[in-house]
Amino acid sequence: MKYSKKGLLALNPPQRAAAEQIHGPVLILAGAGTGKTRVITTRIAGMVFDGIPPEQILAVTFTNKAANEMRERVGTMIDPELAERVTISTFHSLCVRILRTSIERLGYKKTFSIYTQSDQLGLLRRIIVRKVGKDESLDPKLANSLISQAKNTGKPINDQEDSLINEVYRTYQRELKQLNAVDFDDLLILAVRGLEENPDIRHEWQRRFRYIMVDEFQDTNHLQMDLLRHLVGPERNICVVGDDDQSIYGWRGADITNILEFERFFPDPTVIKLEENYRSTNSILRLANSLIRHNINRREKTLWSGRGEGEKVRLVSMPDAETEADWVIGEILERHRIGRRPYDDMAILFRMNSQSRVMEEKLRENEIPYKLIGGQSFYERREIKDILAYLTLFLNHEDDVSLLRVIATPPRGIGEGTIAMATQFSIDYRMSVYTALNDLEFLGCLTARARKAIDAFTSFINRYADIATTDSANYAAMTEELIKEIDYDGFLKKNCKTPEEVDSRRKNISELIDGMHSHVEKSRKGLRGYLDSVALMQEREEEKNNEAEGNGVSLITMHAAKGLEFPVCHIIGVEEGILPHSRSIEEGSRDEERRLLYVGITRAKEDLTITWCYSRKRYGDRMPCQPSSFFRELSKEELIETSHETLAAAPADEDFAADYFARMKEMLSSQ
Repeated sequence: MKYSKKGLLALNPPQRAAAEQIHGPVLILAGAGTGKTRVITTRIAGMVFDGIPPEQILAVTFTNKAANEMRERVGTMIDPELAERVTISTFHSLCVRILRTSIERLGYKKTFSIYTQSDQLGLLRRIIVRKVGKDESLDPKLANSLISQAKNTGKPINDQEDSLINEVYRTYQRELKQLNAVDFDDLLILAVRGLEENPDIRHEWQRRFRYIMVDEFQDTNHLQMDLLRHLVGPERNICVVGDDDQSIYGWRGADITNILEFERFFPDPTVIKLEENYRSTNSILRLANSLIRHNINRREKTLWSGRGEGEKVRLVSMPDAETEADWVIGEILERHRIGRRPYDDMAILFRMNSQSRVMEEKLRENEIPYKLIGGQSFYERREIKDILAYLTLFLNHEDDVSLLRVIATPPRGIGEGTIAMATQFSIDYRMSVYTALNDLEFLGCLTARARKAIDAFTSFINRYADIATTDSANYAAMTEELIKEIDYDGFLKKNCKTPEEVDSRRKNISELIDGMHSHVEKSRKGLRGYLDSVALMQEREEEKNNEAEGNGVSLITMHAAKGLEFPVCHIIGVEEGILPHSRSIEEGSRDEERRLLYVGITRAKEDLTITWCYSRKRYGDRMPCQPSSFFRELSKEELIETSHETLAAAPADEDFAADYFARMKEMLSSQ
């Protein structure tokens, strides 16, 4: 066996205490970068080494990737065969195991099927077609999201019992059961029910798993907590690892009270704090500590590092988003070319997806490789593709893909049956779908109502096509009018899962319009030239995606950044209304917004810069911005506050200049 007590000696004292505390409830408060994975794996290996049967150990994570990594690491510390006998799984995988032995008690057959998202959407589509009235519509994806939210929170979707969504929900659940199928949310709900209603099954699982560990405990919801309470036996050997300061997923059901009130669920736990950070410098950590201590409801902890003091954090004000992007990308180029920093070492973090557009364009202009983590490329986002489909169709009526997208977003009153007939007619007679819609023979096959809807649609397309094909047309202003005319905002409200998603997609459209206004000012090539430039950007995006992973600057939302780290970080656009988000006050989520900035700050290992703008464009107009109110909470001792104007006016440092020319000479002589 590879494990020895030397593994424990490699840990610092609190880590060692956490790894050795095996019995009773244990709460390990693992601050950012404090080596929690090493503690968890050492703890599991130590338990097996000390004679606890591996079959009695359960470790629960949130993703298959995390579970596999944990199993591999344990396998390097003890005999891999013993490591395989430890149950390391996700919550959903664990629930499947439980239900395979008990679901018959809940009225299902043992051979139940698990419906994937595509299966769920297919079933919901069929139900909605049967249920929907003439004047009502319901998007299957939205229905699926609302049903999932209701299942996870235990709250009704709609207060009106006879509402369409409630009727769809009831029918969906009834038909799922008739099909002997469950969805992913049902796995948790039914596993909890099975354990709750059947003491014999509950006791059997408690005997099987005498030692339970949970990673990322701050992200658990109330259902997952219920599951754990039923699984933990009378010995109460439950160990949870998490950090309430990094609880940033409340909007998708995570319940921070699980970690804040752990004692309420499992009285008299051993609480161990991991505060030594192995990632960042002390200057960065002191800044993070100064921010997060303003959250009143938290577990007190103070991060520190043995990596030295490091450079102070720069807080830089910018005149606008374009200058901000130019300056940040200039910094990245300088660090790469002069400082020999690999692009992989650098990251740009932001609160809203829409903030990535200007950065993406500047990175492409400068031919800097990058990867977008936790989101789509700006021009691949659904709402952007919707609007671009309209613009493409105005210039090219033969583009069937764009036409079929336009007809459906928002719906034009042309039924699916009519669209299917038009598509088939276009195939049979070798013409575009748009030509088919104007063909007298085809129109003669339709009802008067369908002909009227098609006439209104083609008149609408032709009217905008006349404007779009005029070289002097301001296509940015035209697109603004288009968005109003089709009531795309109403379409978003109807089809987005949450108010936050509506807001995010609105901001993306605003960014698109601003980019178009900039193109109108810079280029005389008209709408066709603009669409060509977008297509070229998407082509480069495809090429970038075909490159090896890990090559380039990381563009990343702060939500997606948790768990990652980079030597050099730029956090951009930290303004009031963006971070904290404008809805945080009315929703009471300001503390979570503060945690989000804390997560962003603690991603940086060596060098951190935070920027904000005096103004931003909104639909072509320049709007004033205010610095984030969180800046008032940051320790001034750890900050260098400056402005773009000051930095631009500063003379080049002599040592830096000498170093620059020396490197340039070296580069030229090596060619």
